[in-house]
Amino acid sequence: MITALDHVVIVTPDIDAGASAYQALLGCAPSWRNKGDGVARVLFTLDNMTVEMVAPDGGGEDADRIRAVLDTQGEGLASLCFRTPDIAKMHRRLERLTLKPEPVTEAESRDEASGGKMSWKRTRAATDRTHGVRLFFLELAGERARSPVTANAPITSMDHVVVATPDPERAAALYGARLGLDMALDRSHPEWGQLMFFRCGDLIVEVAHRPGREATSGPDRLYGISWRVIDADATRARLLAAGLDVSDVRTGRRPGTRVLTVKTGTCGVPTLLIEKSLKPD
Repeated sequence: MITALDHVVIVTPDIDAGASAYQALLGCAPSWRNKGDGVARVLFTLDNMTVEMVAPDGGGEDADRIRAVLDTQGEGLASLCFRTPDIAKMHRRLERLTLKPEPVTEAESRDEASGGKMSWKRTRAATDRTHGVRLFFLELAGERARSPVTANAPITSMDHVVVATPDPERAAALYGARLGLDMALDRSHPEWGQLMFFRCGDLIVEVAHRPGREATSGPDRLYGISWRVIDADATRARLLAAGLDVSDVRTGRRPGTRVLTVKTGTCGVPTLLIEKSLKPD
């Protein structure tokens, strides 16, 4: 029923500042801009998913809801939205799983620049049933336009999004057994803790439990994003030139990878860049 991670949502207090930050980070321009009903939205669409940035814009219920999220958790990752080809079937499955989905709603958006339209149907699971992580499910009519590249060595796609959990067995039951994502790997390490990797289309939903901690009943939370790059050195040089604080390139935990950490300019989202093939010496 779930075919991909359609998009992640990042909440930010200022949509223009957030969009500028992610254009600098990703090396591409927004593919969609829209304002309405108290919310300003900017989309960046990469090879395998979309980043939706949202900010309050004026008054209204939706603006108040986003401000409440910002007050509670601050700027950063706010929700995941999974793609499904049949929202009615997905809704019935969520009901059977006792995830208490909201009624399916239909929506339409118009891009400010092009005037193009985009429409979709979606539902949302009850957050208390998904252990504190906001999960949406979406049937999209058509495909989004790819964000135009604006700089050399851009970020091409997402590698994985990380969910931090205090109870790995509970999280495994949600993302694997109940939502039906394929668990590709489950490993433990004394320094890294327990890491579970669930395939979702062309990327991974990683569920992480810190080492040395007993399972508790506290909420899960969205933690961070790892992005794929073709050339880690070139991307690092681009980000440094843009004024971002980034680490040196280092060997990654996964064999055959090189990684670097982006420390600023991510709107509060812990961010790692991954080059998947080692360069010859």
